[in-house]
Amino acid sequence: MNIYNDYIKEIEERKAQGLHPKPIDGAELTSAIIAQIKDLENPYRKDSLNFFIYNTLPGTTSAAGVKAKFLKEIILGESVVEEITPAFAFEQLSHMKGGPSIEVLLDLLLGDDAAITEEAAKVLKTQVFLYDADTKRLEEAYKAGNPVVKEIIESYAKAEFFTKLPDIEEEIEIVTFIAGEGDISTDLLSPGADAHSRSDRELHGQCIFEHNKDMQNELLALKEKHPDKRVMLIAEKGTMGVGSSRMSGVNNVALWTGVQASPYVPYINIAPIIAGTNGISPIFLTTVGVTGGIGIDLKNWVKQKDAEGNVIVNADGEPVLEQVYSVETGTVLTINTKTKKLYKDGKELIDISASLTPQKVEFIKAGGSYAVVFGKKLQTFAAKVLGIEIPQVYATSKEISIEGQGLTAVEKIFNKNAVGTTPGKILHAGSDVRVEVNIVGSQDTTGLMTAQELEMMAATVISPIVDGAYQSGCHTASVWDNKSKANIPKLMKFMNDFGLITARDPKGEYHAMTDVIHKVLNDITVDDWAIIIGGDSHTRMSKGVAFGADSGTVALALATGEATMPIPQSVKVTFKGTMKEYMDFRDVVHATQSQMLSQFGGDNVFQGRIIEVHLGTLTADQAFTFTDWTAEMKAKASICISEDATLIESLEIAKERIQIMIDKGMDNKLEVLKGLIAIADKRIAEIKSGEKPALRPDANAKYYAEVVIDLDKIEEPMIADPDVNNADVSKRYTHDTIRPLSFYGGTKKVDLGFVGSCMVHKGDMKILAQMLKNIEAQQGKVEFKAPLVVAPPTYNIVDELKAEGDWEVLQKYSGFEFDDNDPKAAARTKYENMLYLERPGCNLCMGNQEKAEPGDTVMATSTRLFQGRVVKDSNEKKGESLLSSTPVVVLSTVLGRTPNLAEYQSAVVGINLTKFKPSSKLLVK
Repeated sequence: MNIYNDYIKEIEERKAQGLHPKPIDGAELTSAIIAQIKDLENPYRKDSLNFFIYNTLPGTTSAAGVKAKFLKEIILGESVVEEITPAFAFEQLSHMKGGPSIEVLLDLLLGDDAAITEEAAKVLKTQVFLYDADTKRLEEAYKAGNPVVKEIIESYAKAEFFTKLPDIEEEIEIVTFIAGEGDISTDLLSPGADAHSRSDRELHGQCIFEHNKDMQNELLALKEKHPDKRVMLIAEKGTMGVGSSRMSGVNNVALWTGVQASPYVPYINIAPIIAGTNGISPIFLTTVGVTGGIGIDLKNWVKQKDAEGNVIVNADGEPVLEQVYSVETGTVLTINTKTKKLYKDGKELIDISASLTPQKVEFIKAGGSYAVVFGKKLQTFAAKVLGIEIPQVYATSKEISIEGQGLTAVEKIFNKNAVGTTPGKILHAGSDVRVEVNIVGSQDTTGLMTAQELEMMAATVISPIVDGAYQSGCHTASVWDNKSKANIPKLMKFMNDFGLITARDPKGEYHAMTDVIHKVLNDITVDDWAIIIGGDSHTRMSKGVAFGADSGTVALALATGEATMPIPQSVKVTFKGTMKEYMDFRDVVHATQSQMLSQFGGDNVFQGRIIEVHLGTLTADQAFTFTDWTAEMKAKASICISEDATLIESLEIAKERIQIMIDKGMDNKLEVLKGLIAIADKRIAEIKSGEKPALRPDANAKYYAEVVIDLDKIEEPMIADPDVNNADVSKRYTHDTIRPLSFYGGTKKVDLGFVGSCMVHKGDMKILAQMLKNIEAQQGKVEFKAPLVVAPPTYNIVDELKAEGDWEVLQKYSGFEFDDNDPKAAARTKYENMLYLERPGCNLCMGNQEKAEPGDTVMATSTRLFQGRVVKDSNEKKGESLLSSTPVVVLSTVLGRTPNLAEYQSAVVGINLTKFKPSSKLLVK
């Protein structure tokens, strides 16, 4: 009874926040509720019935196990509940998405009561979330001659769980809502500072539009005015969902504008409709598919052209845009899913076939991509048991094969890892492919949702075909507060039990490793032919091809070992010229984006495509600086082409770091880490023997575009500027404004510096130490005129710096050093003009714990410059996060302003910056 009273108390507390009762996921509370339902005189019986029916989470939650067992008792007549008839109990089971509910349904199916068996069979024919233990029971019963089971398996073979679903609406009436001008980051839809509440969907829903109540109320008023229409959220003159992958962003949009997935599952909505003038970010679009939503590339603004077809530009050299049609808030439009067009008042506006491909239509019909993935697996199982060819039910995967055309690097990787394709057929870009996944990563703020998704799809153990998977602790590394203490240990235990290597040991036997997830994934990727799926937009590896993904896609990869996507087009990037001695490789990264935009008239040819970057001579850590930034280039992913010797060196480094993890005691009973070292050894042997050299594209591969970066043109450090005061709102907070250091004239005030995040490596920390020594030698002392926050990305780096004497240098100049024995319990809100040595992890880059002071101008090595991410606006000034190399950041904090070129060159004299010399070898096959 105490646990129920605690729940009632929590409900009252939530009422004060305008919230409903939190969905129940625990067995103890569910058991207490059932006891009250059985007690006909219990004063809480009516409420308990409502909680049991409408507020208990499905899947493999412990609550679902208790609920399914009680529903079984009702169906068997062992318990009688007037309000829950056996028929209603079956209906409840049909909405519980696998796990305990399937076990109960199979028990009932294989029982002795023919009437119950028949009803159980009807429900089972509609279910898709079956796992090996479930299908094994069915196969054994089939082989034993059970006729009802034979019917079920025949139904599965025909995929009737899909074909008997209602067809999608031919016409969907929508009303527009402009969420903002310019690129809309997922921070607007699901702010990083609210990461702790993501698993509490109703609570998290209150943070949409960064808690802007006026916008929220405007959206509610629009829905009230158009109750018969769906709201389409729009990024006007921009791309929707840039930045992080965030399933929580889509969940929030669905909560406010979508439809309820099940009447018996609270706050899980699906089918949002979103759009952008420049479409949807590739990662975010995948997330939309998870929920059966629709993402539309509006193209409602186009570049004006003159009579000769040349783009017209304004005085600033920017293309002049012309509005083709209006989508201002409140505009009523119609999506026709048959003609695949968007209409206004019966007039066609644009073709939206790309939003309604056969596969995407299937996601919409099934209520999301999970049901389709599991449905296909179940159909395959059934056809195999029956000994028949798989009936063609689902849309045929598009297979594009062009005779005589070579393969890009990503095409080679997809062909190698593809499953279910036409045997012997070579596939090119545009083909729809199901691929096996080698490495999976889950980060700690989305991991809570990934765990929920795994429970919802009734998964209990990692797929055996995954080589390795890691659960990080980096996004909550800065502050070990009460929210983290409540959430993270539970997450680590769940993931450890599921089969992942975890940053924190649930038993507390090894030191917590808060290393940045991308760095760990970069180390445990030990095959250049690997496919990696990670729960973070910066899942970009320097080996293999990695895709940042939402928490649901990560869950699917963990549970099935597979992912499904079209083979993306590629853009080839090569280099010429010589890098100047005083430049850092980060400047090459920024110059790549700048020169690409210049070469293609402002069009971002990287967006939604693979950047195949021929770095050749850079080892994994340094190359990662480039591939990591490709998320900000809006690329779908990137691939590094390496020389054989460089790749071998990178794999040897990876082996050493994996061994450190093993020595710490982080390997699990499956010896995953030991297995990764074996894979690395095999790959090194293949390269050395010539049996299988480092991955290279074919010489006759076809690219969407080819970009040549001229290193000679990079004359000075480059800075990505959020351009917060641009008169054109759509130009603010993009990563496309790349400026030379001289633009600022050595006068722009800098309030805080940040060296950290996944964009830096050990070399950056050594540069920092060397710069401090340089400055002291030149000026007699080191005096900071702005705070400098330093967060090494990994503990390995800290250990190596200590061994090499550099950490001692950093300690000498620091005013704060992290202490793992006494981690910070509260986020810092004020900074002094000194050096802060923070715990390894994401720190300021994530923006969910630590932030700069409102209105600050921040100079950072990180990747995020979105509004409010690293720094919020103050009443007096817009906060801005400028992104640059480590030397520029350090010098800016010593000076309290941007340096001029002469000051910069003086400060880096004799320092070993991250150098890059293009490969002299032909990196094609």
